[in-house]
Amino acid sequence: MQPSPVSRVAITGSTGLIGAALARSLRADGHEVVRLVRRRPRAGDEVEWDPRRQYVDANGLAGCDAVVHLAGAGVGDHRWTEAYRKEIRDSRVLGTAAIAEAVASLDVPPRVLVSASGVGIYGDTGGRAVDEDAPPGDGFLPRVCVEWEEATAPAQEAGVRTAFARTGLVVAPEGGAWGRMFPLFKAGLGGRLGDGRQYWSFISLHDEIAALRHILDTQSLSGPVNLTAPEPVTNREATAAMGRVLRRPTLFAVPAPALRIALGELASEVLSSQRAVPSRLLESGFSFAFPGIDEAVRAALR
Repeated sequence: MQPSPVSRVAITGSTGLIGAALARSLRADGHEVVRLVRRRPRAGDEVEWDPRRQYVDANGLAGCDAVVHLAGAGVGDHRWTEAYRKEIRDSRVLGTAAIAEAVASLDVPPRVLVSASGVGIYGDTGGRAVDEDAPPGDGFLPRVCVEWEEATAPAQEAGVRTAFARTGLVVAPEGGAWGRMFPLFKAGLGGRLGDGRQYWSFISLHDEIAALRHILDTQSLSGPVNLTAPEPVTNREATAAMGRVLRRPTLFAVPAPALRIALGELASEVLSSQRAVPSRLLESGFSFAFPGIDEAVRAALR
């Protein structure tokens, strides 16, 4: 028998693109949202935590049916200096360990912990489609993702159903990689990156939120779950779709050497190919509202 849907949900990263949208969606349906903040609480729905010190006010999580952990330093926010690589890793691994330990410490822990992860765990897959059964790839981001997911161990050992939301590129104008692209394409300055043959595993923001809520309410889902549209597209195809929907030319292209000069080591991730497919979501009965790239871009503009 399926349990009743969750009603009190704690969220880290609630001011980010995905966290803010998830909080709005839950509240619109009458659920109570508890926001974990990195300062002294100023409102009744806030709970203090500090991922650097691995501190969580666990009392604030009491009574929560679910915890959704989305916080982490943006992968594309800065050049990958040694200091920022450490920030990327520590913000995920230390923060996740703190949340998992706080969850495990509760007398009555939440039924489910959904912890963010990414399709970057698969590394460069070229044109090969991969689902949740694929092993981790090689490189910095795959190693970070593995540690990130392993940091949930205390919650799992406490019997909490734990799912890893391996999210792809979220199509939205408000933030993330796509948020940086929309202004360029609207100005007619958009174009492919490198040769454009690398696969991009995308998902509309609407479907991202719907998928997270589906995981919360579906008892059979635990472990890795790819949050990507059913048919990944190449960067060249995504570029063409942006041009079609926005009715702008896409004549400009950024050669791979120029990307490496501009972005440093991060360029290797921009140029890598990840063709991740959402097998577990589809098998569990999830239905995408915007499965195609043109549909996802149009949805983002509404």
